[in-house]
Amino acid sequence: MKARTKLNADLTASRVIATPIGRLTLVASSKGLQQVIFGAKKLSTTKSASTKASDHLTQTERQLREYFAGKRKKFSVKLDISGTEFQESVWYALNKIAYGKTVSYAQQAKLVRKPKAFRAVGSANGKNPVAIILPCHRVIATDGTLGGYGGGLAIKRKLLALETN
Repeated sequence: MKARTKLNADLTASRVIATPIGRLTLVASSKGLQQVIFGAKKLSTTKSASTKASDHLTQTERQLREYFAGKRKKFSVKLDISGTEFQESVWYALNKIAYGKTVSYAQQAKLVRKPKAFRAVGSANGKNPVAIILPCHRVIATDGTLGGYGGGLAIKRKLLALETN
């Protein structure tokens, strides 16, 4: 089964925000945040879910601003994401990685009780629809190198530096 974020055009709203790592496009439904996209993307917004979805966007924007200001270490945004059972277990395990700390893909595989699935963990992290909120930037290679990151390694370095200062 291929991972996908449920994007129903009738129920979503989006917003582009400026951050220290560049623009981010936030996408939410009336149920919660669906995506954090690196860069500015023009997406259609509908009125049917705009109030509730807009509330999720406002909360996400506020919490991201607090995070970038060094005042927030954990997010409490309601999420509306979906993937395979394995992907979701990997994504939610990211919340167990403390602010300012890193773990290896192998350590994260152990967190989801699949100790040999470190490559699959890396692949699932790469499909994380709400990067930063679910902090996949805190996962690095066993040898200490950064590994990959959907927003690019320069952004991963900046996020890790923000959390260690």
